[in-house]
Amino acid sequence: MRRVRYYTYGGPEVLTMEDVEQPTPQAGQVLLRTEAVGVNFVDTRFRRGPGSGSIFQRPLPGRPTGDVVGTVTQTGPGVDPQLIGRRVAALAEDAYADFVIAEARWLASVPDHLDHGDASMLAMSAPVALRILRAAPLNRGDTVLIHSAAGGIGHLTVQLAKLLGASIVIGTAGAPGKLDFIRAVGADSAVDYAQPGWPDQVRAAAPKGVDIVLDAVGGPVLQSSLDLLAPFGRAVVYGAANGELEQIPVVKLFALRSVTGFNLTAWRHANPDQARQEMDELAKLFAAGQLRTTVHASLPLNQAATAHEIIESRSHTGRILLVPAAPTPGDPQS
Repeated sequence: MRRVRYYTYGGPEVLTMEDVEQPTPQAGQVLLRTEAVGVNFVDTRFRRGPGSGSIFQRPLPGRPTGDVVGTVTQTGPGVDPQLIGRRVAALAEDAYADFVIAEARWLASVPDHLDHGDASMLAMSAPVALRILRAAPLNRGDTVLIHSAAGGIGHLTVQLAKLLGASIVIGTAGAPGKLDFIRAVGADSAVDYAQPGWPDQVRAAAPKGVDIVLDAVGGPVLQSSLDLLAPFGRAVVYGAANGELEQIPVVKLFALRSVTGFNLTAWRHANPDQARQEMDELAKLFAAGQLRTTVHASLPLNQAATAHEIIESRSHTGRILLVPAAPTPGDPQS
């Protein structure tokens, strides 16, 4: 089978296609025949190595992670063999491959007729989007500021915020060409946070301040966002795309503000039953057409480097997919 890894840190060109033996699932695992893989921003930082920031350190060889959609072809010891033949989604390591090992416990069942884009969100991106809103927590009528709102997680978070009762949703992006897209997926306002004075645009849209900030950018964007919170406002931090781990000044919290951190793995360890319930809840929303994923490009597996180039250029909106086989009719093409 084909697999993509990297054996030195660097740019997208270090991603290497290789022919290897098909892996064998161990206890608690399944083997998936891959249909599509959702490519995630964080893997572009892992690929560049420790210079990307202390939180982006992974040993070599590099095994890119991804949101895999596929069919179970084999089960490991202790896993129900009736899973064989079932179409599922999973967050997995060594994900850029024709066959992928995944943990059976966190497989997401894919509803019938769901396309690659929507299916790829079920295991990780959609659960993160829903949980960061609930971790805040979002109350009906709240004003929500969502950073990176044009990205894979961000454009789902905009939709979910509206579904959960937010009165005003303000989405941001780091490029002006993404603002129309952010409004198209449901945001009331869109702001380019790469422009000086962007907080003033948020204040114009929410003169009394925002109730919730959802941030995976970090750095100065997070610092400015804390000043935008209304009394009793809540910020949820679930990443630091620029690699900067912020020291949050306690004095900023004295104005009746709070900051919460979120990580999907930690959430699943802390409350596995609710985490599983939310995965099922999200599958129903996708099946009913209440959530939709925008796929920017579907690329063959041997163009993994191109997928990383697109993500690092910050030119995409929505999701980038790698498709090992020929794309299914109806899936967007590159």
